[in-house]
Amino acid sequence: MKEFRDRVAVITGAGSGIGRALALRLARRGAHLAISDVDEDGLAETAKQVAGHGRVTTHRLDVADREAVYAHVDEVEREHGGAHLVVNNAGVALVASARRSTIEEMEWLMGINFWGVVYGTKAFLPLLEKQSEGHIVNISSIFGIVAYPMSSAYNASKFAVRGFTEALRIELELDESTVSCTSVHPGGIKTNIAARARHGENDRTPDRDKLASVFEKAARTTPDQCAATILGAVEKNLPRVLVGPDAFVLEKIQRTVPTGYQKALVKMAKGRWKSFS
Repeated sequence: MKEFRDRVAVITGAGSGIGRALALRLARRGAHLAISDVDEDGLAETAKQVAGHGRVTTHRLDVADREAVYAHVDEVEREHGGAHLVVNNAGVALVASARRSTIEEMEWLMGINFWGVVYGTKAFLPLLEKQSEGHIVNISSIFGIVAYPMSSAYNASKFAVRGFTEALRIELELDESTVSCTSVHPGGIKTNIAARARHGENDRTPDRDKLASVFEKAARTTPDQCAATILGAVEKNLPRVLVGPDAFVLEKIQRTVPTGYQKALVKMAKGRWKSFS
């Protein structure tokens, strides 16, 4: 997809962070937007910021609700006449150990981070294929390439998004579809995901404010920088894109020592997480 002007972009999780940054950049480039989130106040603020740049519709949407996602397709087609770009961006975090996290906690996270991506992809794909071109962006994470302690459910969801998206891209190319897709792997992005993370009820996890502060210091990339990288990847039709210097470093380490990195992480994290294991 080389041009965004007069194209219709569908963005989930657009009430803040990467989703809002994508909406702003796409609006400035002349795209029409169908933006959604469960955070209606955040969504309204995004709509306010993109006002005057094209047709914008807002939708309260829980991406874990399959029926709601499929109904959203009908809304978008009715209000915009079609869709060209779908960004499955909505996501949540869970700070909890694999041993002590509950099945319900893991199901909650997977419902949003993985099934939300699957629903968004499968629901919108037929609509995208009605156009002369279309693209799906699925937001994974550097933690879809490298595992990290106290993030097993998050890791599982982001590894799953990566595998799903890469397989889908191969299938689309085999079918000679007009639609393509990209798997996105951000490193630390200055968003509120850590501040809003759910903490496992059976774990002694770090104080929420402290964890958010540590994340804020470690995050080196702004949402706008991330959005610019994502749109550049769409224009180039890249199968996978890393976002941020930390993502490149961790991905290189994983390629160099595919399992050895785990030992390094054990040494790095031992003192930090020992009291929570």
